[in-house]
Amino acid sequence: MKYSGWPEPSELVVGKVDEIEDFGVFVDLEEYEGKRGLCHISEVASGWIKNVRDHVNEGQTVVAKVLDVDESSQQIDLSIKDVNDHQRKEKIQEWKNEQKADNWMELAFGENIDDEVYGAIANELLAEFGSLYDGFEEAAIHGEEALDETDLDDDEIEAIVETARNNVSVPYVNVTGYVDLTCPDDDGVDVIKKALKAAEGNGEVPEEIQLEVTYVGSPEYRIQVQAPDYKTAEGALEESADRARKVVEEHGGSGQYHRERTEDDE
Repeated sequence: MKYSGWPEPSELVVGKVDEIEDFGVFVDLEEYEGKRGLCHISEVASGWIKNVRDHVNEGQTVVAKVLDVDESSQQIDLSIKDVNDHQRKEKIQEWKNEQKADNWMELAFGENIDDEVYGAIANELLAEFGSLYDGFEEAAIHGEEALDETDLDDDEIEAIVETARNNVSVPYVNVTGYVDLTCPDDDGVDVIKKALKAAEGNGEVPEEIQLEVTYVGSPEYRIQVQAPDYKTAEGALEESADRARKVVEEHGGSGQYHRERTEDDE
């Protein structure tokens, strides 16, 4: 997406060299709608410059530092030389990530999404996560819980999470589920303890999976799973709940698995 506002002084921006003159370089800002900056010849590169074209070419993508912004005269002063290699690589990656996120927005809500609707959804993600990409990444890792603090409606959250799960590459994902366990047996407390141990895998959970079972409020227990991907995580979650359920049922009890907390615990 392109921002309709203005960049801030000291901000790093991505731009495309649009025009080269003897006195400097005009740069179209890729992240800001209709904004163009000027990089004076003295800010193109360190040292004495004989020919600006020895350092930049028309159509070249550059990262520049914003030196000054004068909205009244529509002028943005830039410096290319003040950006080091690390900053340049980091900014380019950030820009590419936002382009990916822009494509994910279209996948989630359609290519013909209304600009106003797009802006409202994007602003929610920006406010909560700082960037669209980070918003989708968090949705891929943590699911709908990542978007709980936003004002997005249920359908919007569902669309973002589904798109994120199908498109975002993440190092791991977290999923959470709940299991209600009851046992009327005289040794019910011990049976529940045994069921919880079974839920945790009895020490036989694969190394790539982290699984934790915690008490929420009788008769509910929370199961949290961290795994390399959603298929693995969801499978481990359901298997954990099933192991606990089988233990209590063997002793005349009952177990019920669900993804959301019960209303009494909210």
